[in-house]
This record gives sequence, C-alpha cells and structure tokens, in this order.
Amino acid sequence: MAEIRLTKVEQGQTKIRNVPIAVTPEGFWCCPSPNVFQKSLKTPNPLNKPKSPLPTTQTPAHKKQTSVTEKRPASAAPKSGAVSDEKRGVSADTPTVTASVPAERTPRSKTENVPRKVSIEFGEPGTSDLRVILLGKQGFTVKLNVHKNILVENSSFFANKISVQQPVFPCIEIDDCEDVEICVETIGLMYCKEMKQRLIKQSVSRVLRIIKVAEQLGFKSCMQSCLEYLEAVPWVGEEEEEKVVSSVLRLQSEGIGVTPVLKRVSSDISKPHKDTFSHILELVLKSNEERGRREMKSVVLKLLRENNCLPSSSGSVDSYNEIIYGSCRSCLDSILILFKQAAEPEFSSNSTDCREPVVKQMVLEADNLSWMLEILTDRQAADEFAVMWASQQELASLHTKLPIVSRHHVSCVTAKLFVGIGKGELLPSKDTRNLLLQTWLQPLINDYSWLQHGSRSFDRKVVEEGIGRTILTLPLEEQQSILLSWLGSFLKSGDNCPNLQRAFEVWWRRTFVRPYAESGNTRPLDHVTTPKVTEQ
Repeated sequence: MAEIRLTKVEQGQTKIRNVPIAVTPEGFWCCPSPNVFQKSLKTPNPLNKPKSPLPTTQTPAHKKQTSVTEKRPASAAPKSGAVSDEKRGVSADTPTVTASVPAERTPRSKTENVPRKVSIEFGEPGTSDLRVILLGKQGFTVKLNVHKNILVENSSFFANKISVQQPVFPCIEIDDCEDVEICVETIGLMYCKEMKQRLIKQSVSRVLRIIKVAEQLGFKSCMQSCLEYLEAVPWVGEEEEEKVVSSVLRLQSEGIGVTPVLKRVSSDISKPHKDTFSHILELVLKSNEERGRREMKSVVLKLLRENNCLPSSSGSVDSYNEIIYGSCRSCLDSILILFKQAAEPEFSSNSTDCREPVVKQMVLEADNLSWMLEILTDRQAADEFAVMWASQQELASLHTKLPIVSRHHVSCVTAKLFVGIGKGELLPSKDTRNLLLQTWLQPLINDYSWLQHGSRSFDRKVVEEGIGRTILTLPLEEQQSILLSWLGSFLKSGDNCPNLQRAFEVWWRRTFVRPYAESGNTRPLDHVTTPKVTEQ
C-alpha cells in the first residue's frame, strides 16, 4: 500500500492529507475511490468536533504493501527517462510517501463560502521525465509524474503534445478535465500489460467512462480492451444497453473492432424478422403445456403491443398481419375437421381415450383463435377476421350437434368479436355485421349458461353490452328481426340468455316513440321527454 499527497488550500491554510492508493507490480496506479474526491470538497466538520480519518483502501493479500513510515532508498529509482517493463515495477513501488500530521484546527473565519482547491499528486518526480497536470472543473488539480515513452507509445494525444514541447522536463496541462478520476485511471492503464484483467471487476458504467476518456486520449489498446470487456459482460436493463450501444457506435470511425459488441443487438442476416416471428407464433400455437403456453401468449402480446408504438415498425405491420391471418385460417380448418369428426354418430360411443384428444384439440384451436383475434384487434387489423368468422356457416351448423362442454370455447370467439365491435375496435361492413349476428348469435345464446359458469374470463355485462351495440349499428328493420328473435329466447331461458334489454329499449324508442324521419319531417331529439338511455 502506498500513499499520495493531497494538499488542500483553504483561506491561506495549507492542509496535508495522505490518501491511500494501491500500486501494482506493473506500475498501475489505482485511482482513489470517488468518495475520496467528494470528501475532499465537503465542508469541514463543525468546531469542537473531532474529524474522522479517511478510510484506507485494503490491498489484496497477494499484493506487496508499503508501510506509511517506510521509504525506499533513493538509489533504487532509475535515473534515465526510459522505463523498461522491469523498471516500471520498480518506479511504481517507490512512490513518494508522506506521513504528515495535521496541525491543530484554528477557529474558522465567518466567511464560509470561500472557494477551496484540492491538489493531488501521483508518482515519483525523481524517476519521471514528464508531468501531466489535470485541471478539474470542481477545483481539483491532479499532478501526474509519468514517463514520456509510455505515454507516446500508448496515446496519440500525448504523442502530439510531446512532439510540440521539447524541454528536458516538459509539463502538459489539460484544462477543464470532465472526469479527473477516470482520466488518472486511464493514464495508469498505460502501464498495464493485461488491461482486460484490470477491467474484470469494474462496472459497465465505469468502463464506459474509461472508454470515453481513452477515445479522447487516442488510447486505442485501452479502447479495444474495453470493447472486449463489453462484448463479454452482461448488460443489465434497457437503459444500460442503450448507453453501451451509443458509446460503441461512436467508436466506429476509430478503426477498431466494434462489430462483436454490436452483434448482440443486431443481426447480419437480411430480413430475418418475418420468418422468426412465424416460427415463434407456430411454437406458441402448437404448445400443449398450459402454463408455459399461457405465459408466452402474454409475453408475445405485450411485445407486439410495444412494437405497434414504434414508428419504425410500420413497414413490418402488413407482413406480421399476413402471418397471423395465415395461422387463423389453419386453426379454422382444423376446428372444422374436428367438429365434423365429433359430430359423427359413432363418436359419442367411442371410449374416453379416443374422444379426449379430439376435445382437447378443439379447446386448443379455439383458444388460439381468441388469442390471435386479440392480437389483431390491438393492431387495428381485425376486420378481416370478422369476415372470416361470419362466413363459417358450416361450422355454425355443426355447433348444435356437439355437446356443450366441447363446443362452448368456440362461442368465446364470437363473444370477443361482439365486444370488439361494440367498443369500436373493429369496423366491419354492415353486411358483415348482419351476417355475423345471423350466423353466430343463436349458437352463443345456446352456450350462454355454460359460458357464465364455465369460463373465468367471461364478463357477462361486457359481452351483453357488445352484442346490444352491435345489433344497434344495423338498419332498424334488421334490429327488429334480431331483437324479436332474441326476445323469444329470453322469455324461455331468462338468465341463461344474454340480457339485451337496453338494446331492446333503444330499438323500441327509435321505432315507436321518436322516429327520426316521419312523412319527410325530422323531429329533433330534444322535443321528446323520455328516460335517458345511451344509444350506441
């Protein structure tokens, strides 16, 4: 363990504080922790209170430690400015060591806001041939006693500066240094043979700071080591990933290999998204494991919703919708085959082992259709699905031939369509809406009792509101035909039938109380005093 000298100048007072740093055999200076810099600028403790000493950094057991009172003989320091690998270790192990005791505290002046400066010095002036002074923005002055050949070999910035200055002992000042701490550490890395090993225990955010300073200094070997670190280490969270990518993209013009890092977030394969999405969709649709299937359906739906919000996703919308509709047609074909098989007279007499796989597959395909309808509705592309479903007359005719326990999942698709139309999320044509009601409303009514008690996700009020609103979008004569047919079912079944009384009341008022067109005259709605009912 070695120490550096920290001098604080405050209102004419000079205070000397020893700040511990770790010195490696290669000559690498471990810069003091951020707390050392921050504590150096903090307001001193109030009067009459003892000041707690700065914590010392613990050096690993395998590193050689230097006592605070121990000094190496001056003869051990090299005389020449050129430093070999072996000599680097010698100069690194012979830092200036100071063990000064702070003088007693004098009473503080009333002036509390006088600017304070902190000066920190690294290295051994007797063995160095170059001084680098970093002037920080917060009052730091850091002096580095270094070696010209090391800096010229590793940094194009220092090579240019030194070529301009030819004194025997030149001094280079860097004004307004944004990140003094990292700049010291980066210059220290010029003395390391294995920089990547020195980065292993660093955080990603700190390595990004190092790579920024290395870029400014033209320290390409350090930038390459940082890139190798970033390629291998996990990035935690989207924010960190964005910072890494933006930092790496900035280095593309530096002529170093950034491609391995960027491969984590980009692919060389041209247009892979369509085939990849199709494969993912197929895996989810064909899964028979309930929990995994349910969770991945939620994940895919959430991610597709996020894609919908991106401006760049507009080009892939049509291709994704095409894939989804292709899967919808496959599911419809499969359900029709299964319904035909289950409607055969001998099917009911088969053993349970023969019937159960067919029923399970029906449930699976109906659930697939409900999920894909939800995706298409989110993508505002479900109108074609309504057309496809409304044209399934053969499937609807087979519906009554199957036991309700096997068929009711298909009615969930119908209910979801009515809810979507009622909310304005689907805008199918008038003919499609009419055909949908004519084809699927009665099968839905037949299964309504089972849906209420056998489906956890079934919301009776929402479904009834969706059916009523869908009916009320039709011409008045078609509303009448459908609602009168419903009335007959409701009077027979009661709670086992959808309650469309609100839609029935609206139709009644449109027909009997306030016709909007009568003998060519229009009657304003405000002239009629009737109970307020929201018309859809």
